[in-house]
Amino acid sequence: MAHLVDVHVGKRIRQRRWLVGMTQQKLAERVGIKFQQIQKYETGANRVSASRLWDIADALEVDIAFFFEGLRAEQDGSAETTTSAIPADMMGDKEAMDLVRSYYAIPENQRRRLFELARVLSDVA
Repeated sequence: MAHLVDVHVGKRIRQRRWLVGMTQQKLAERVGIKFQQIQKYETGANRVSASRLWDIADALEVDIAFFFEGLRAEQDGSAETTTSAIPADMMGDKEAMDLVRSYYAIPENQRRRLFELARVLSDVA
């Protein structure tokens, strides 16, 4: 059975990879391993060594600490968000990640207008 930490780190690898729009194959190439190994890391089936996590962080352009964010809350069973309308594992939802990636692909001035529209619509709902 996979350890909670390994599963959490794997989820964070997948989340970041989705957010930057990188395939498992591309990440594997950047790290110098086979994509099947990335699959195993992302599911928590295989534990990521410190040096491999360093390489993955470099390839995904994040700090090592990124992979451990939210872990304490998850262990304590308090992974619920403060806003009940947002699922606790929103970042694990591929559709939500695609939406975030698309949002940041919009030019900043248009993104700000879209954000304001979304805020108004959410207040109406």
